[in-house]
Amino acid sequence: MKKYISLFVLALIFISCEDVVNVDLETAAPKLVIDANILWNKGTVGNEQTIKLSTTTGYYSSETPKVSGATVYITNSTNTVFPFVETVPNSGEYKCSTFVPVINENYTLTVQYNGMTYRATAPLLATPTIDNVQQTTVQGFGGDEIQVKFFYQDNGAEDNFYLVGAKNSLLAIPEYGVISDEFFQGNQMFGFYTNENLEANVQLHFKLMGITERYYNYMNKLLNIAGNQGGSPFSTPPATLRGNIINQTDENNYPLGYFHLSEIDEVDYTVE
Repeated sequence: MKKYISLFVLALIFISCEDVVNVDLETAAPKLVIDANILWNKGTVGNEQTIKLSTTTGYYSSETPKVSGATVYITNSTNTVFPFVETVPNSGEYKCSTFVPVINENYTLTVQYNGMTYRATAPLLATPTIDNVQQTTVQGFGGDEIQVKFFYQDNGAEDNFYLVGAKNSLLAIPEYGVISDEFFQGNQMFGFYTNENLEANVQLHFKLMGITERYYNYMNKLLNIAGNQGGSPFSTPPATLRGNIINQTDENNYPLGYFHLSEIDEVDYTVE
């Protein structure tokens, strides 16, 4: 009888350990988060672009506060203004339908909000075309493993850096990585993807973007901090990682996020 009582008490202990414990945490003052990725899909005009504004929030909050009422615009080297307007109230999404993308052109982002002016300048870089996708099967520790690569040609006349992305139709979260051509100058390069759930008819969506060395370093640190998990790299930006956007009014009150422009090439692939 004592044996059964002991087991019953032990079960109660394990059950009680499943209770959720919320630890009181100090909440810092909210910071502005600027998600300003201007991407020009190959073969399109590239005139429609979106910039998202939000603020940081408490650790236990399940919602990201949206920022409305800001003034957002981008200018080019000839001072042409491309306004971004929040067409849907309280969405935090500022849209432009007149943007003109030009390779190697320098653009300046300006965001004015709550008496502060935030600004960043960056070039719009070219991106190679994804030439082809190849699938192979290799022997892994758990049996056969499917690997998929997409290939592109590096420009040997300059140092290049790339951001690559892969979206598996069976998974909710895309995966990202950064690549340098340091050891592949002028050669054909590839993005590599594998996952234990890859099987016939799984849909994959690959992305390729040419990026600056500074953005390469930023994304490398961000992906290491996030463990390459959590969806968009800007969904929960770490407070210790600063981007290229500077608060012109109060430099110490810096925003989170990054102003980045690039061509982008994308391709869909069905696993065989």
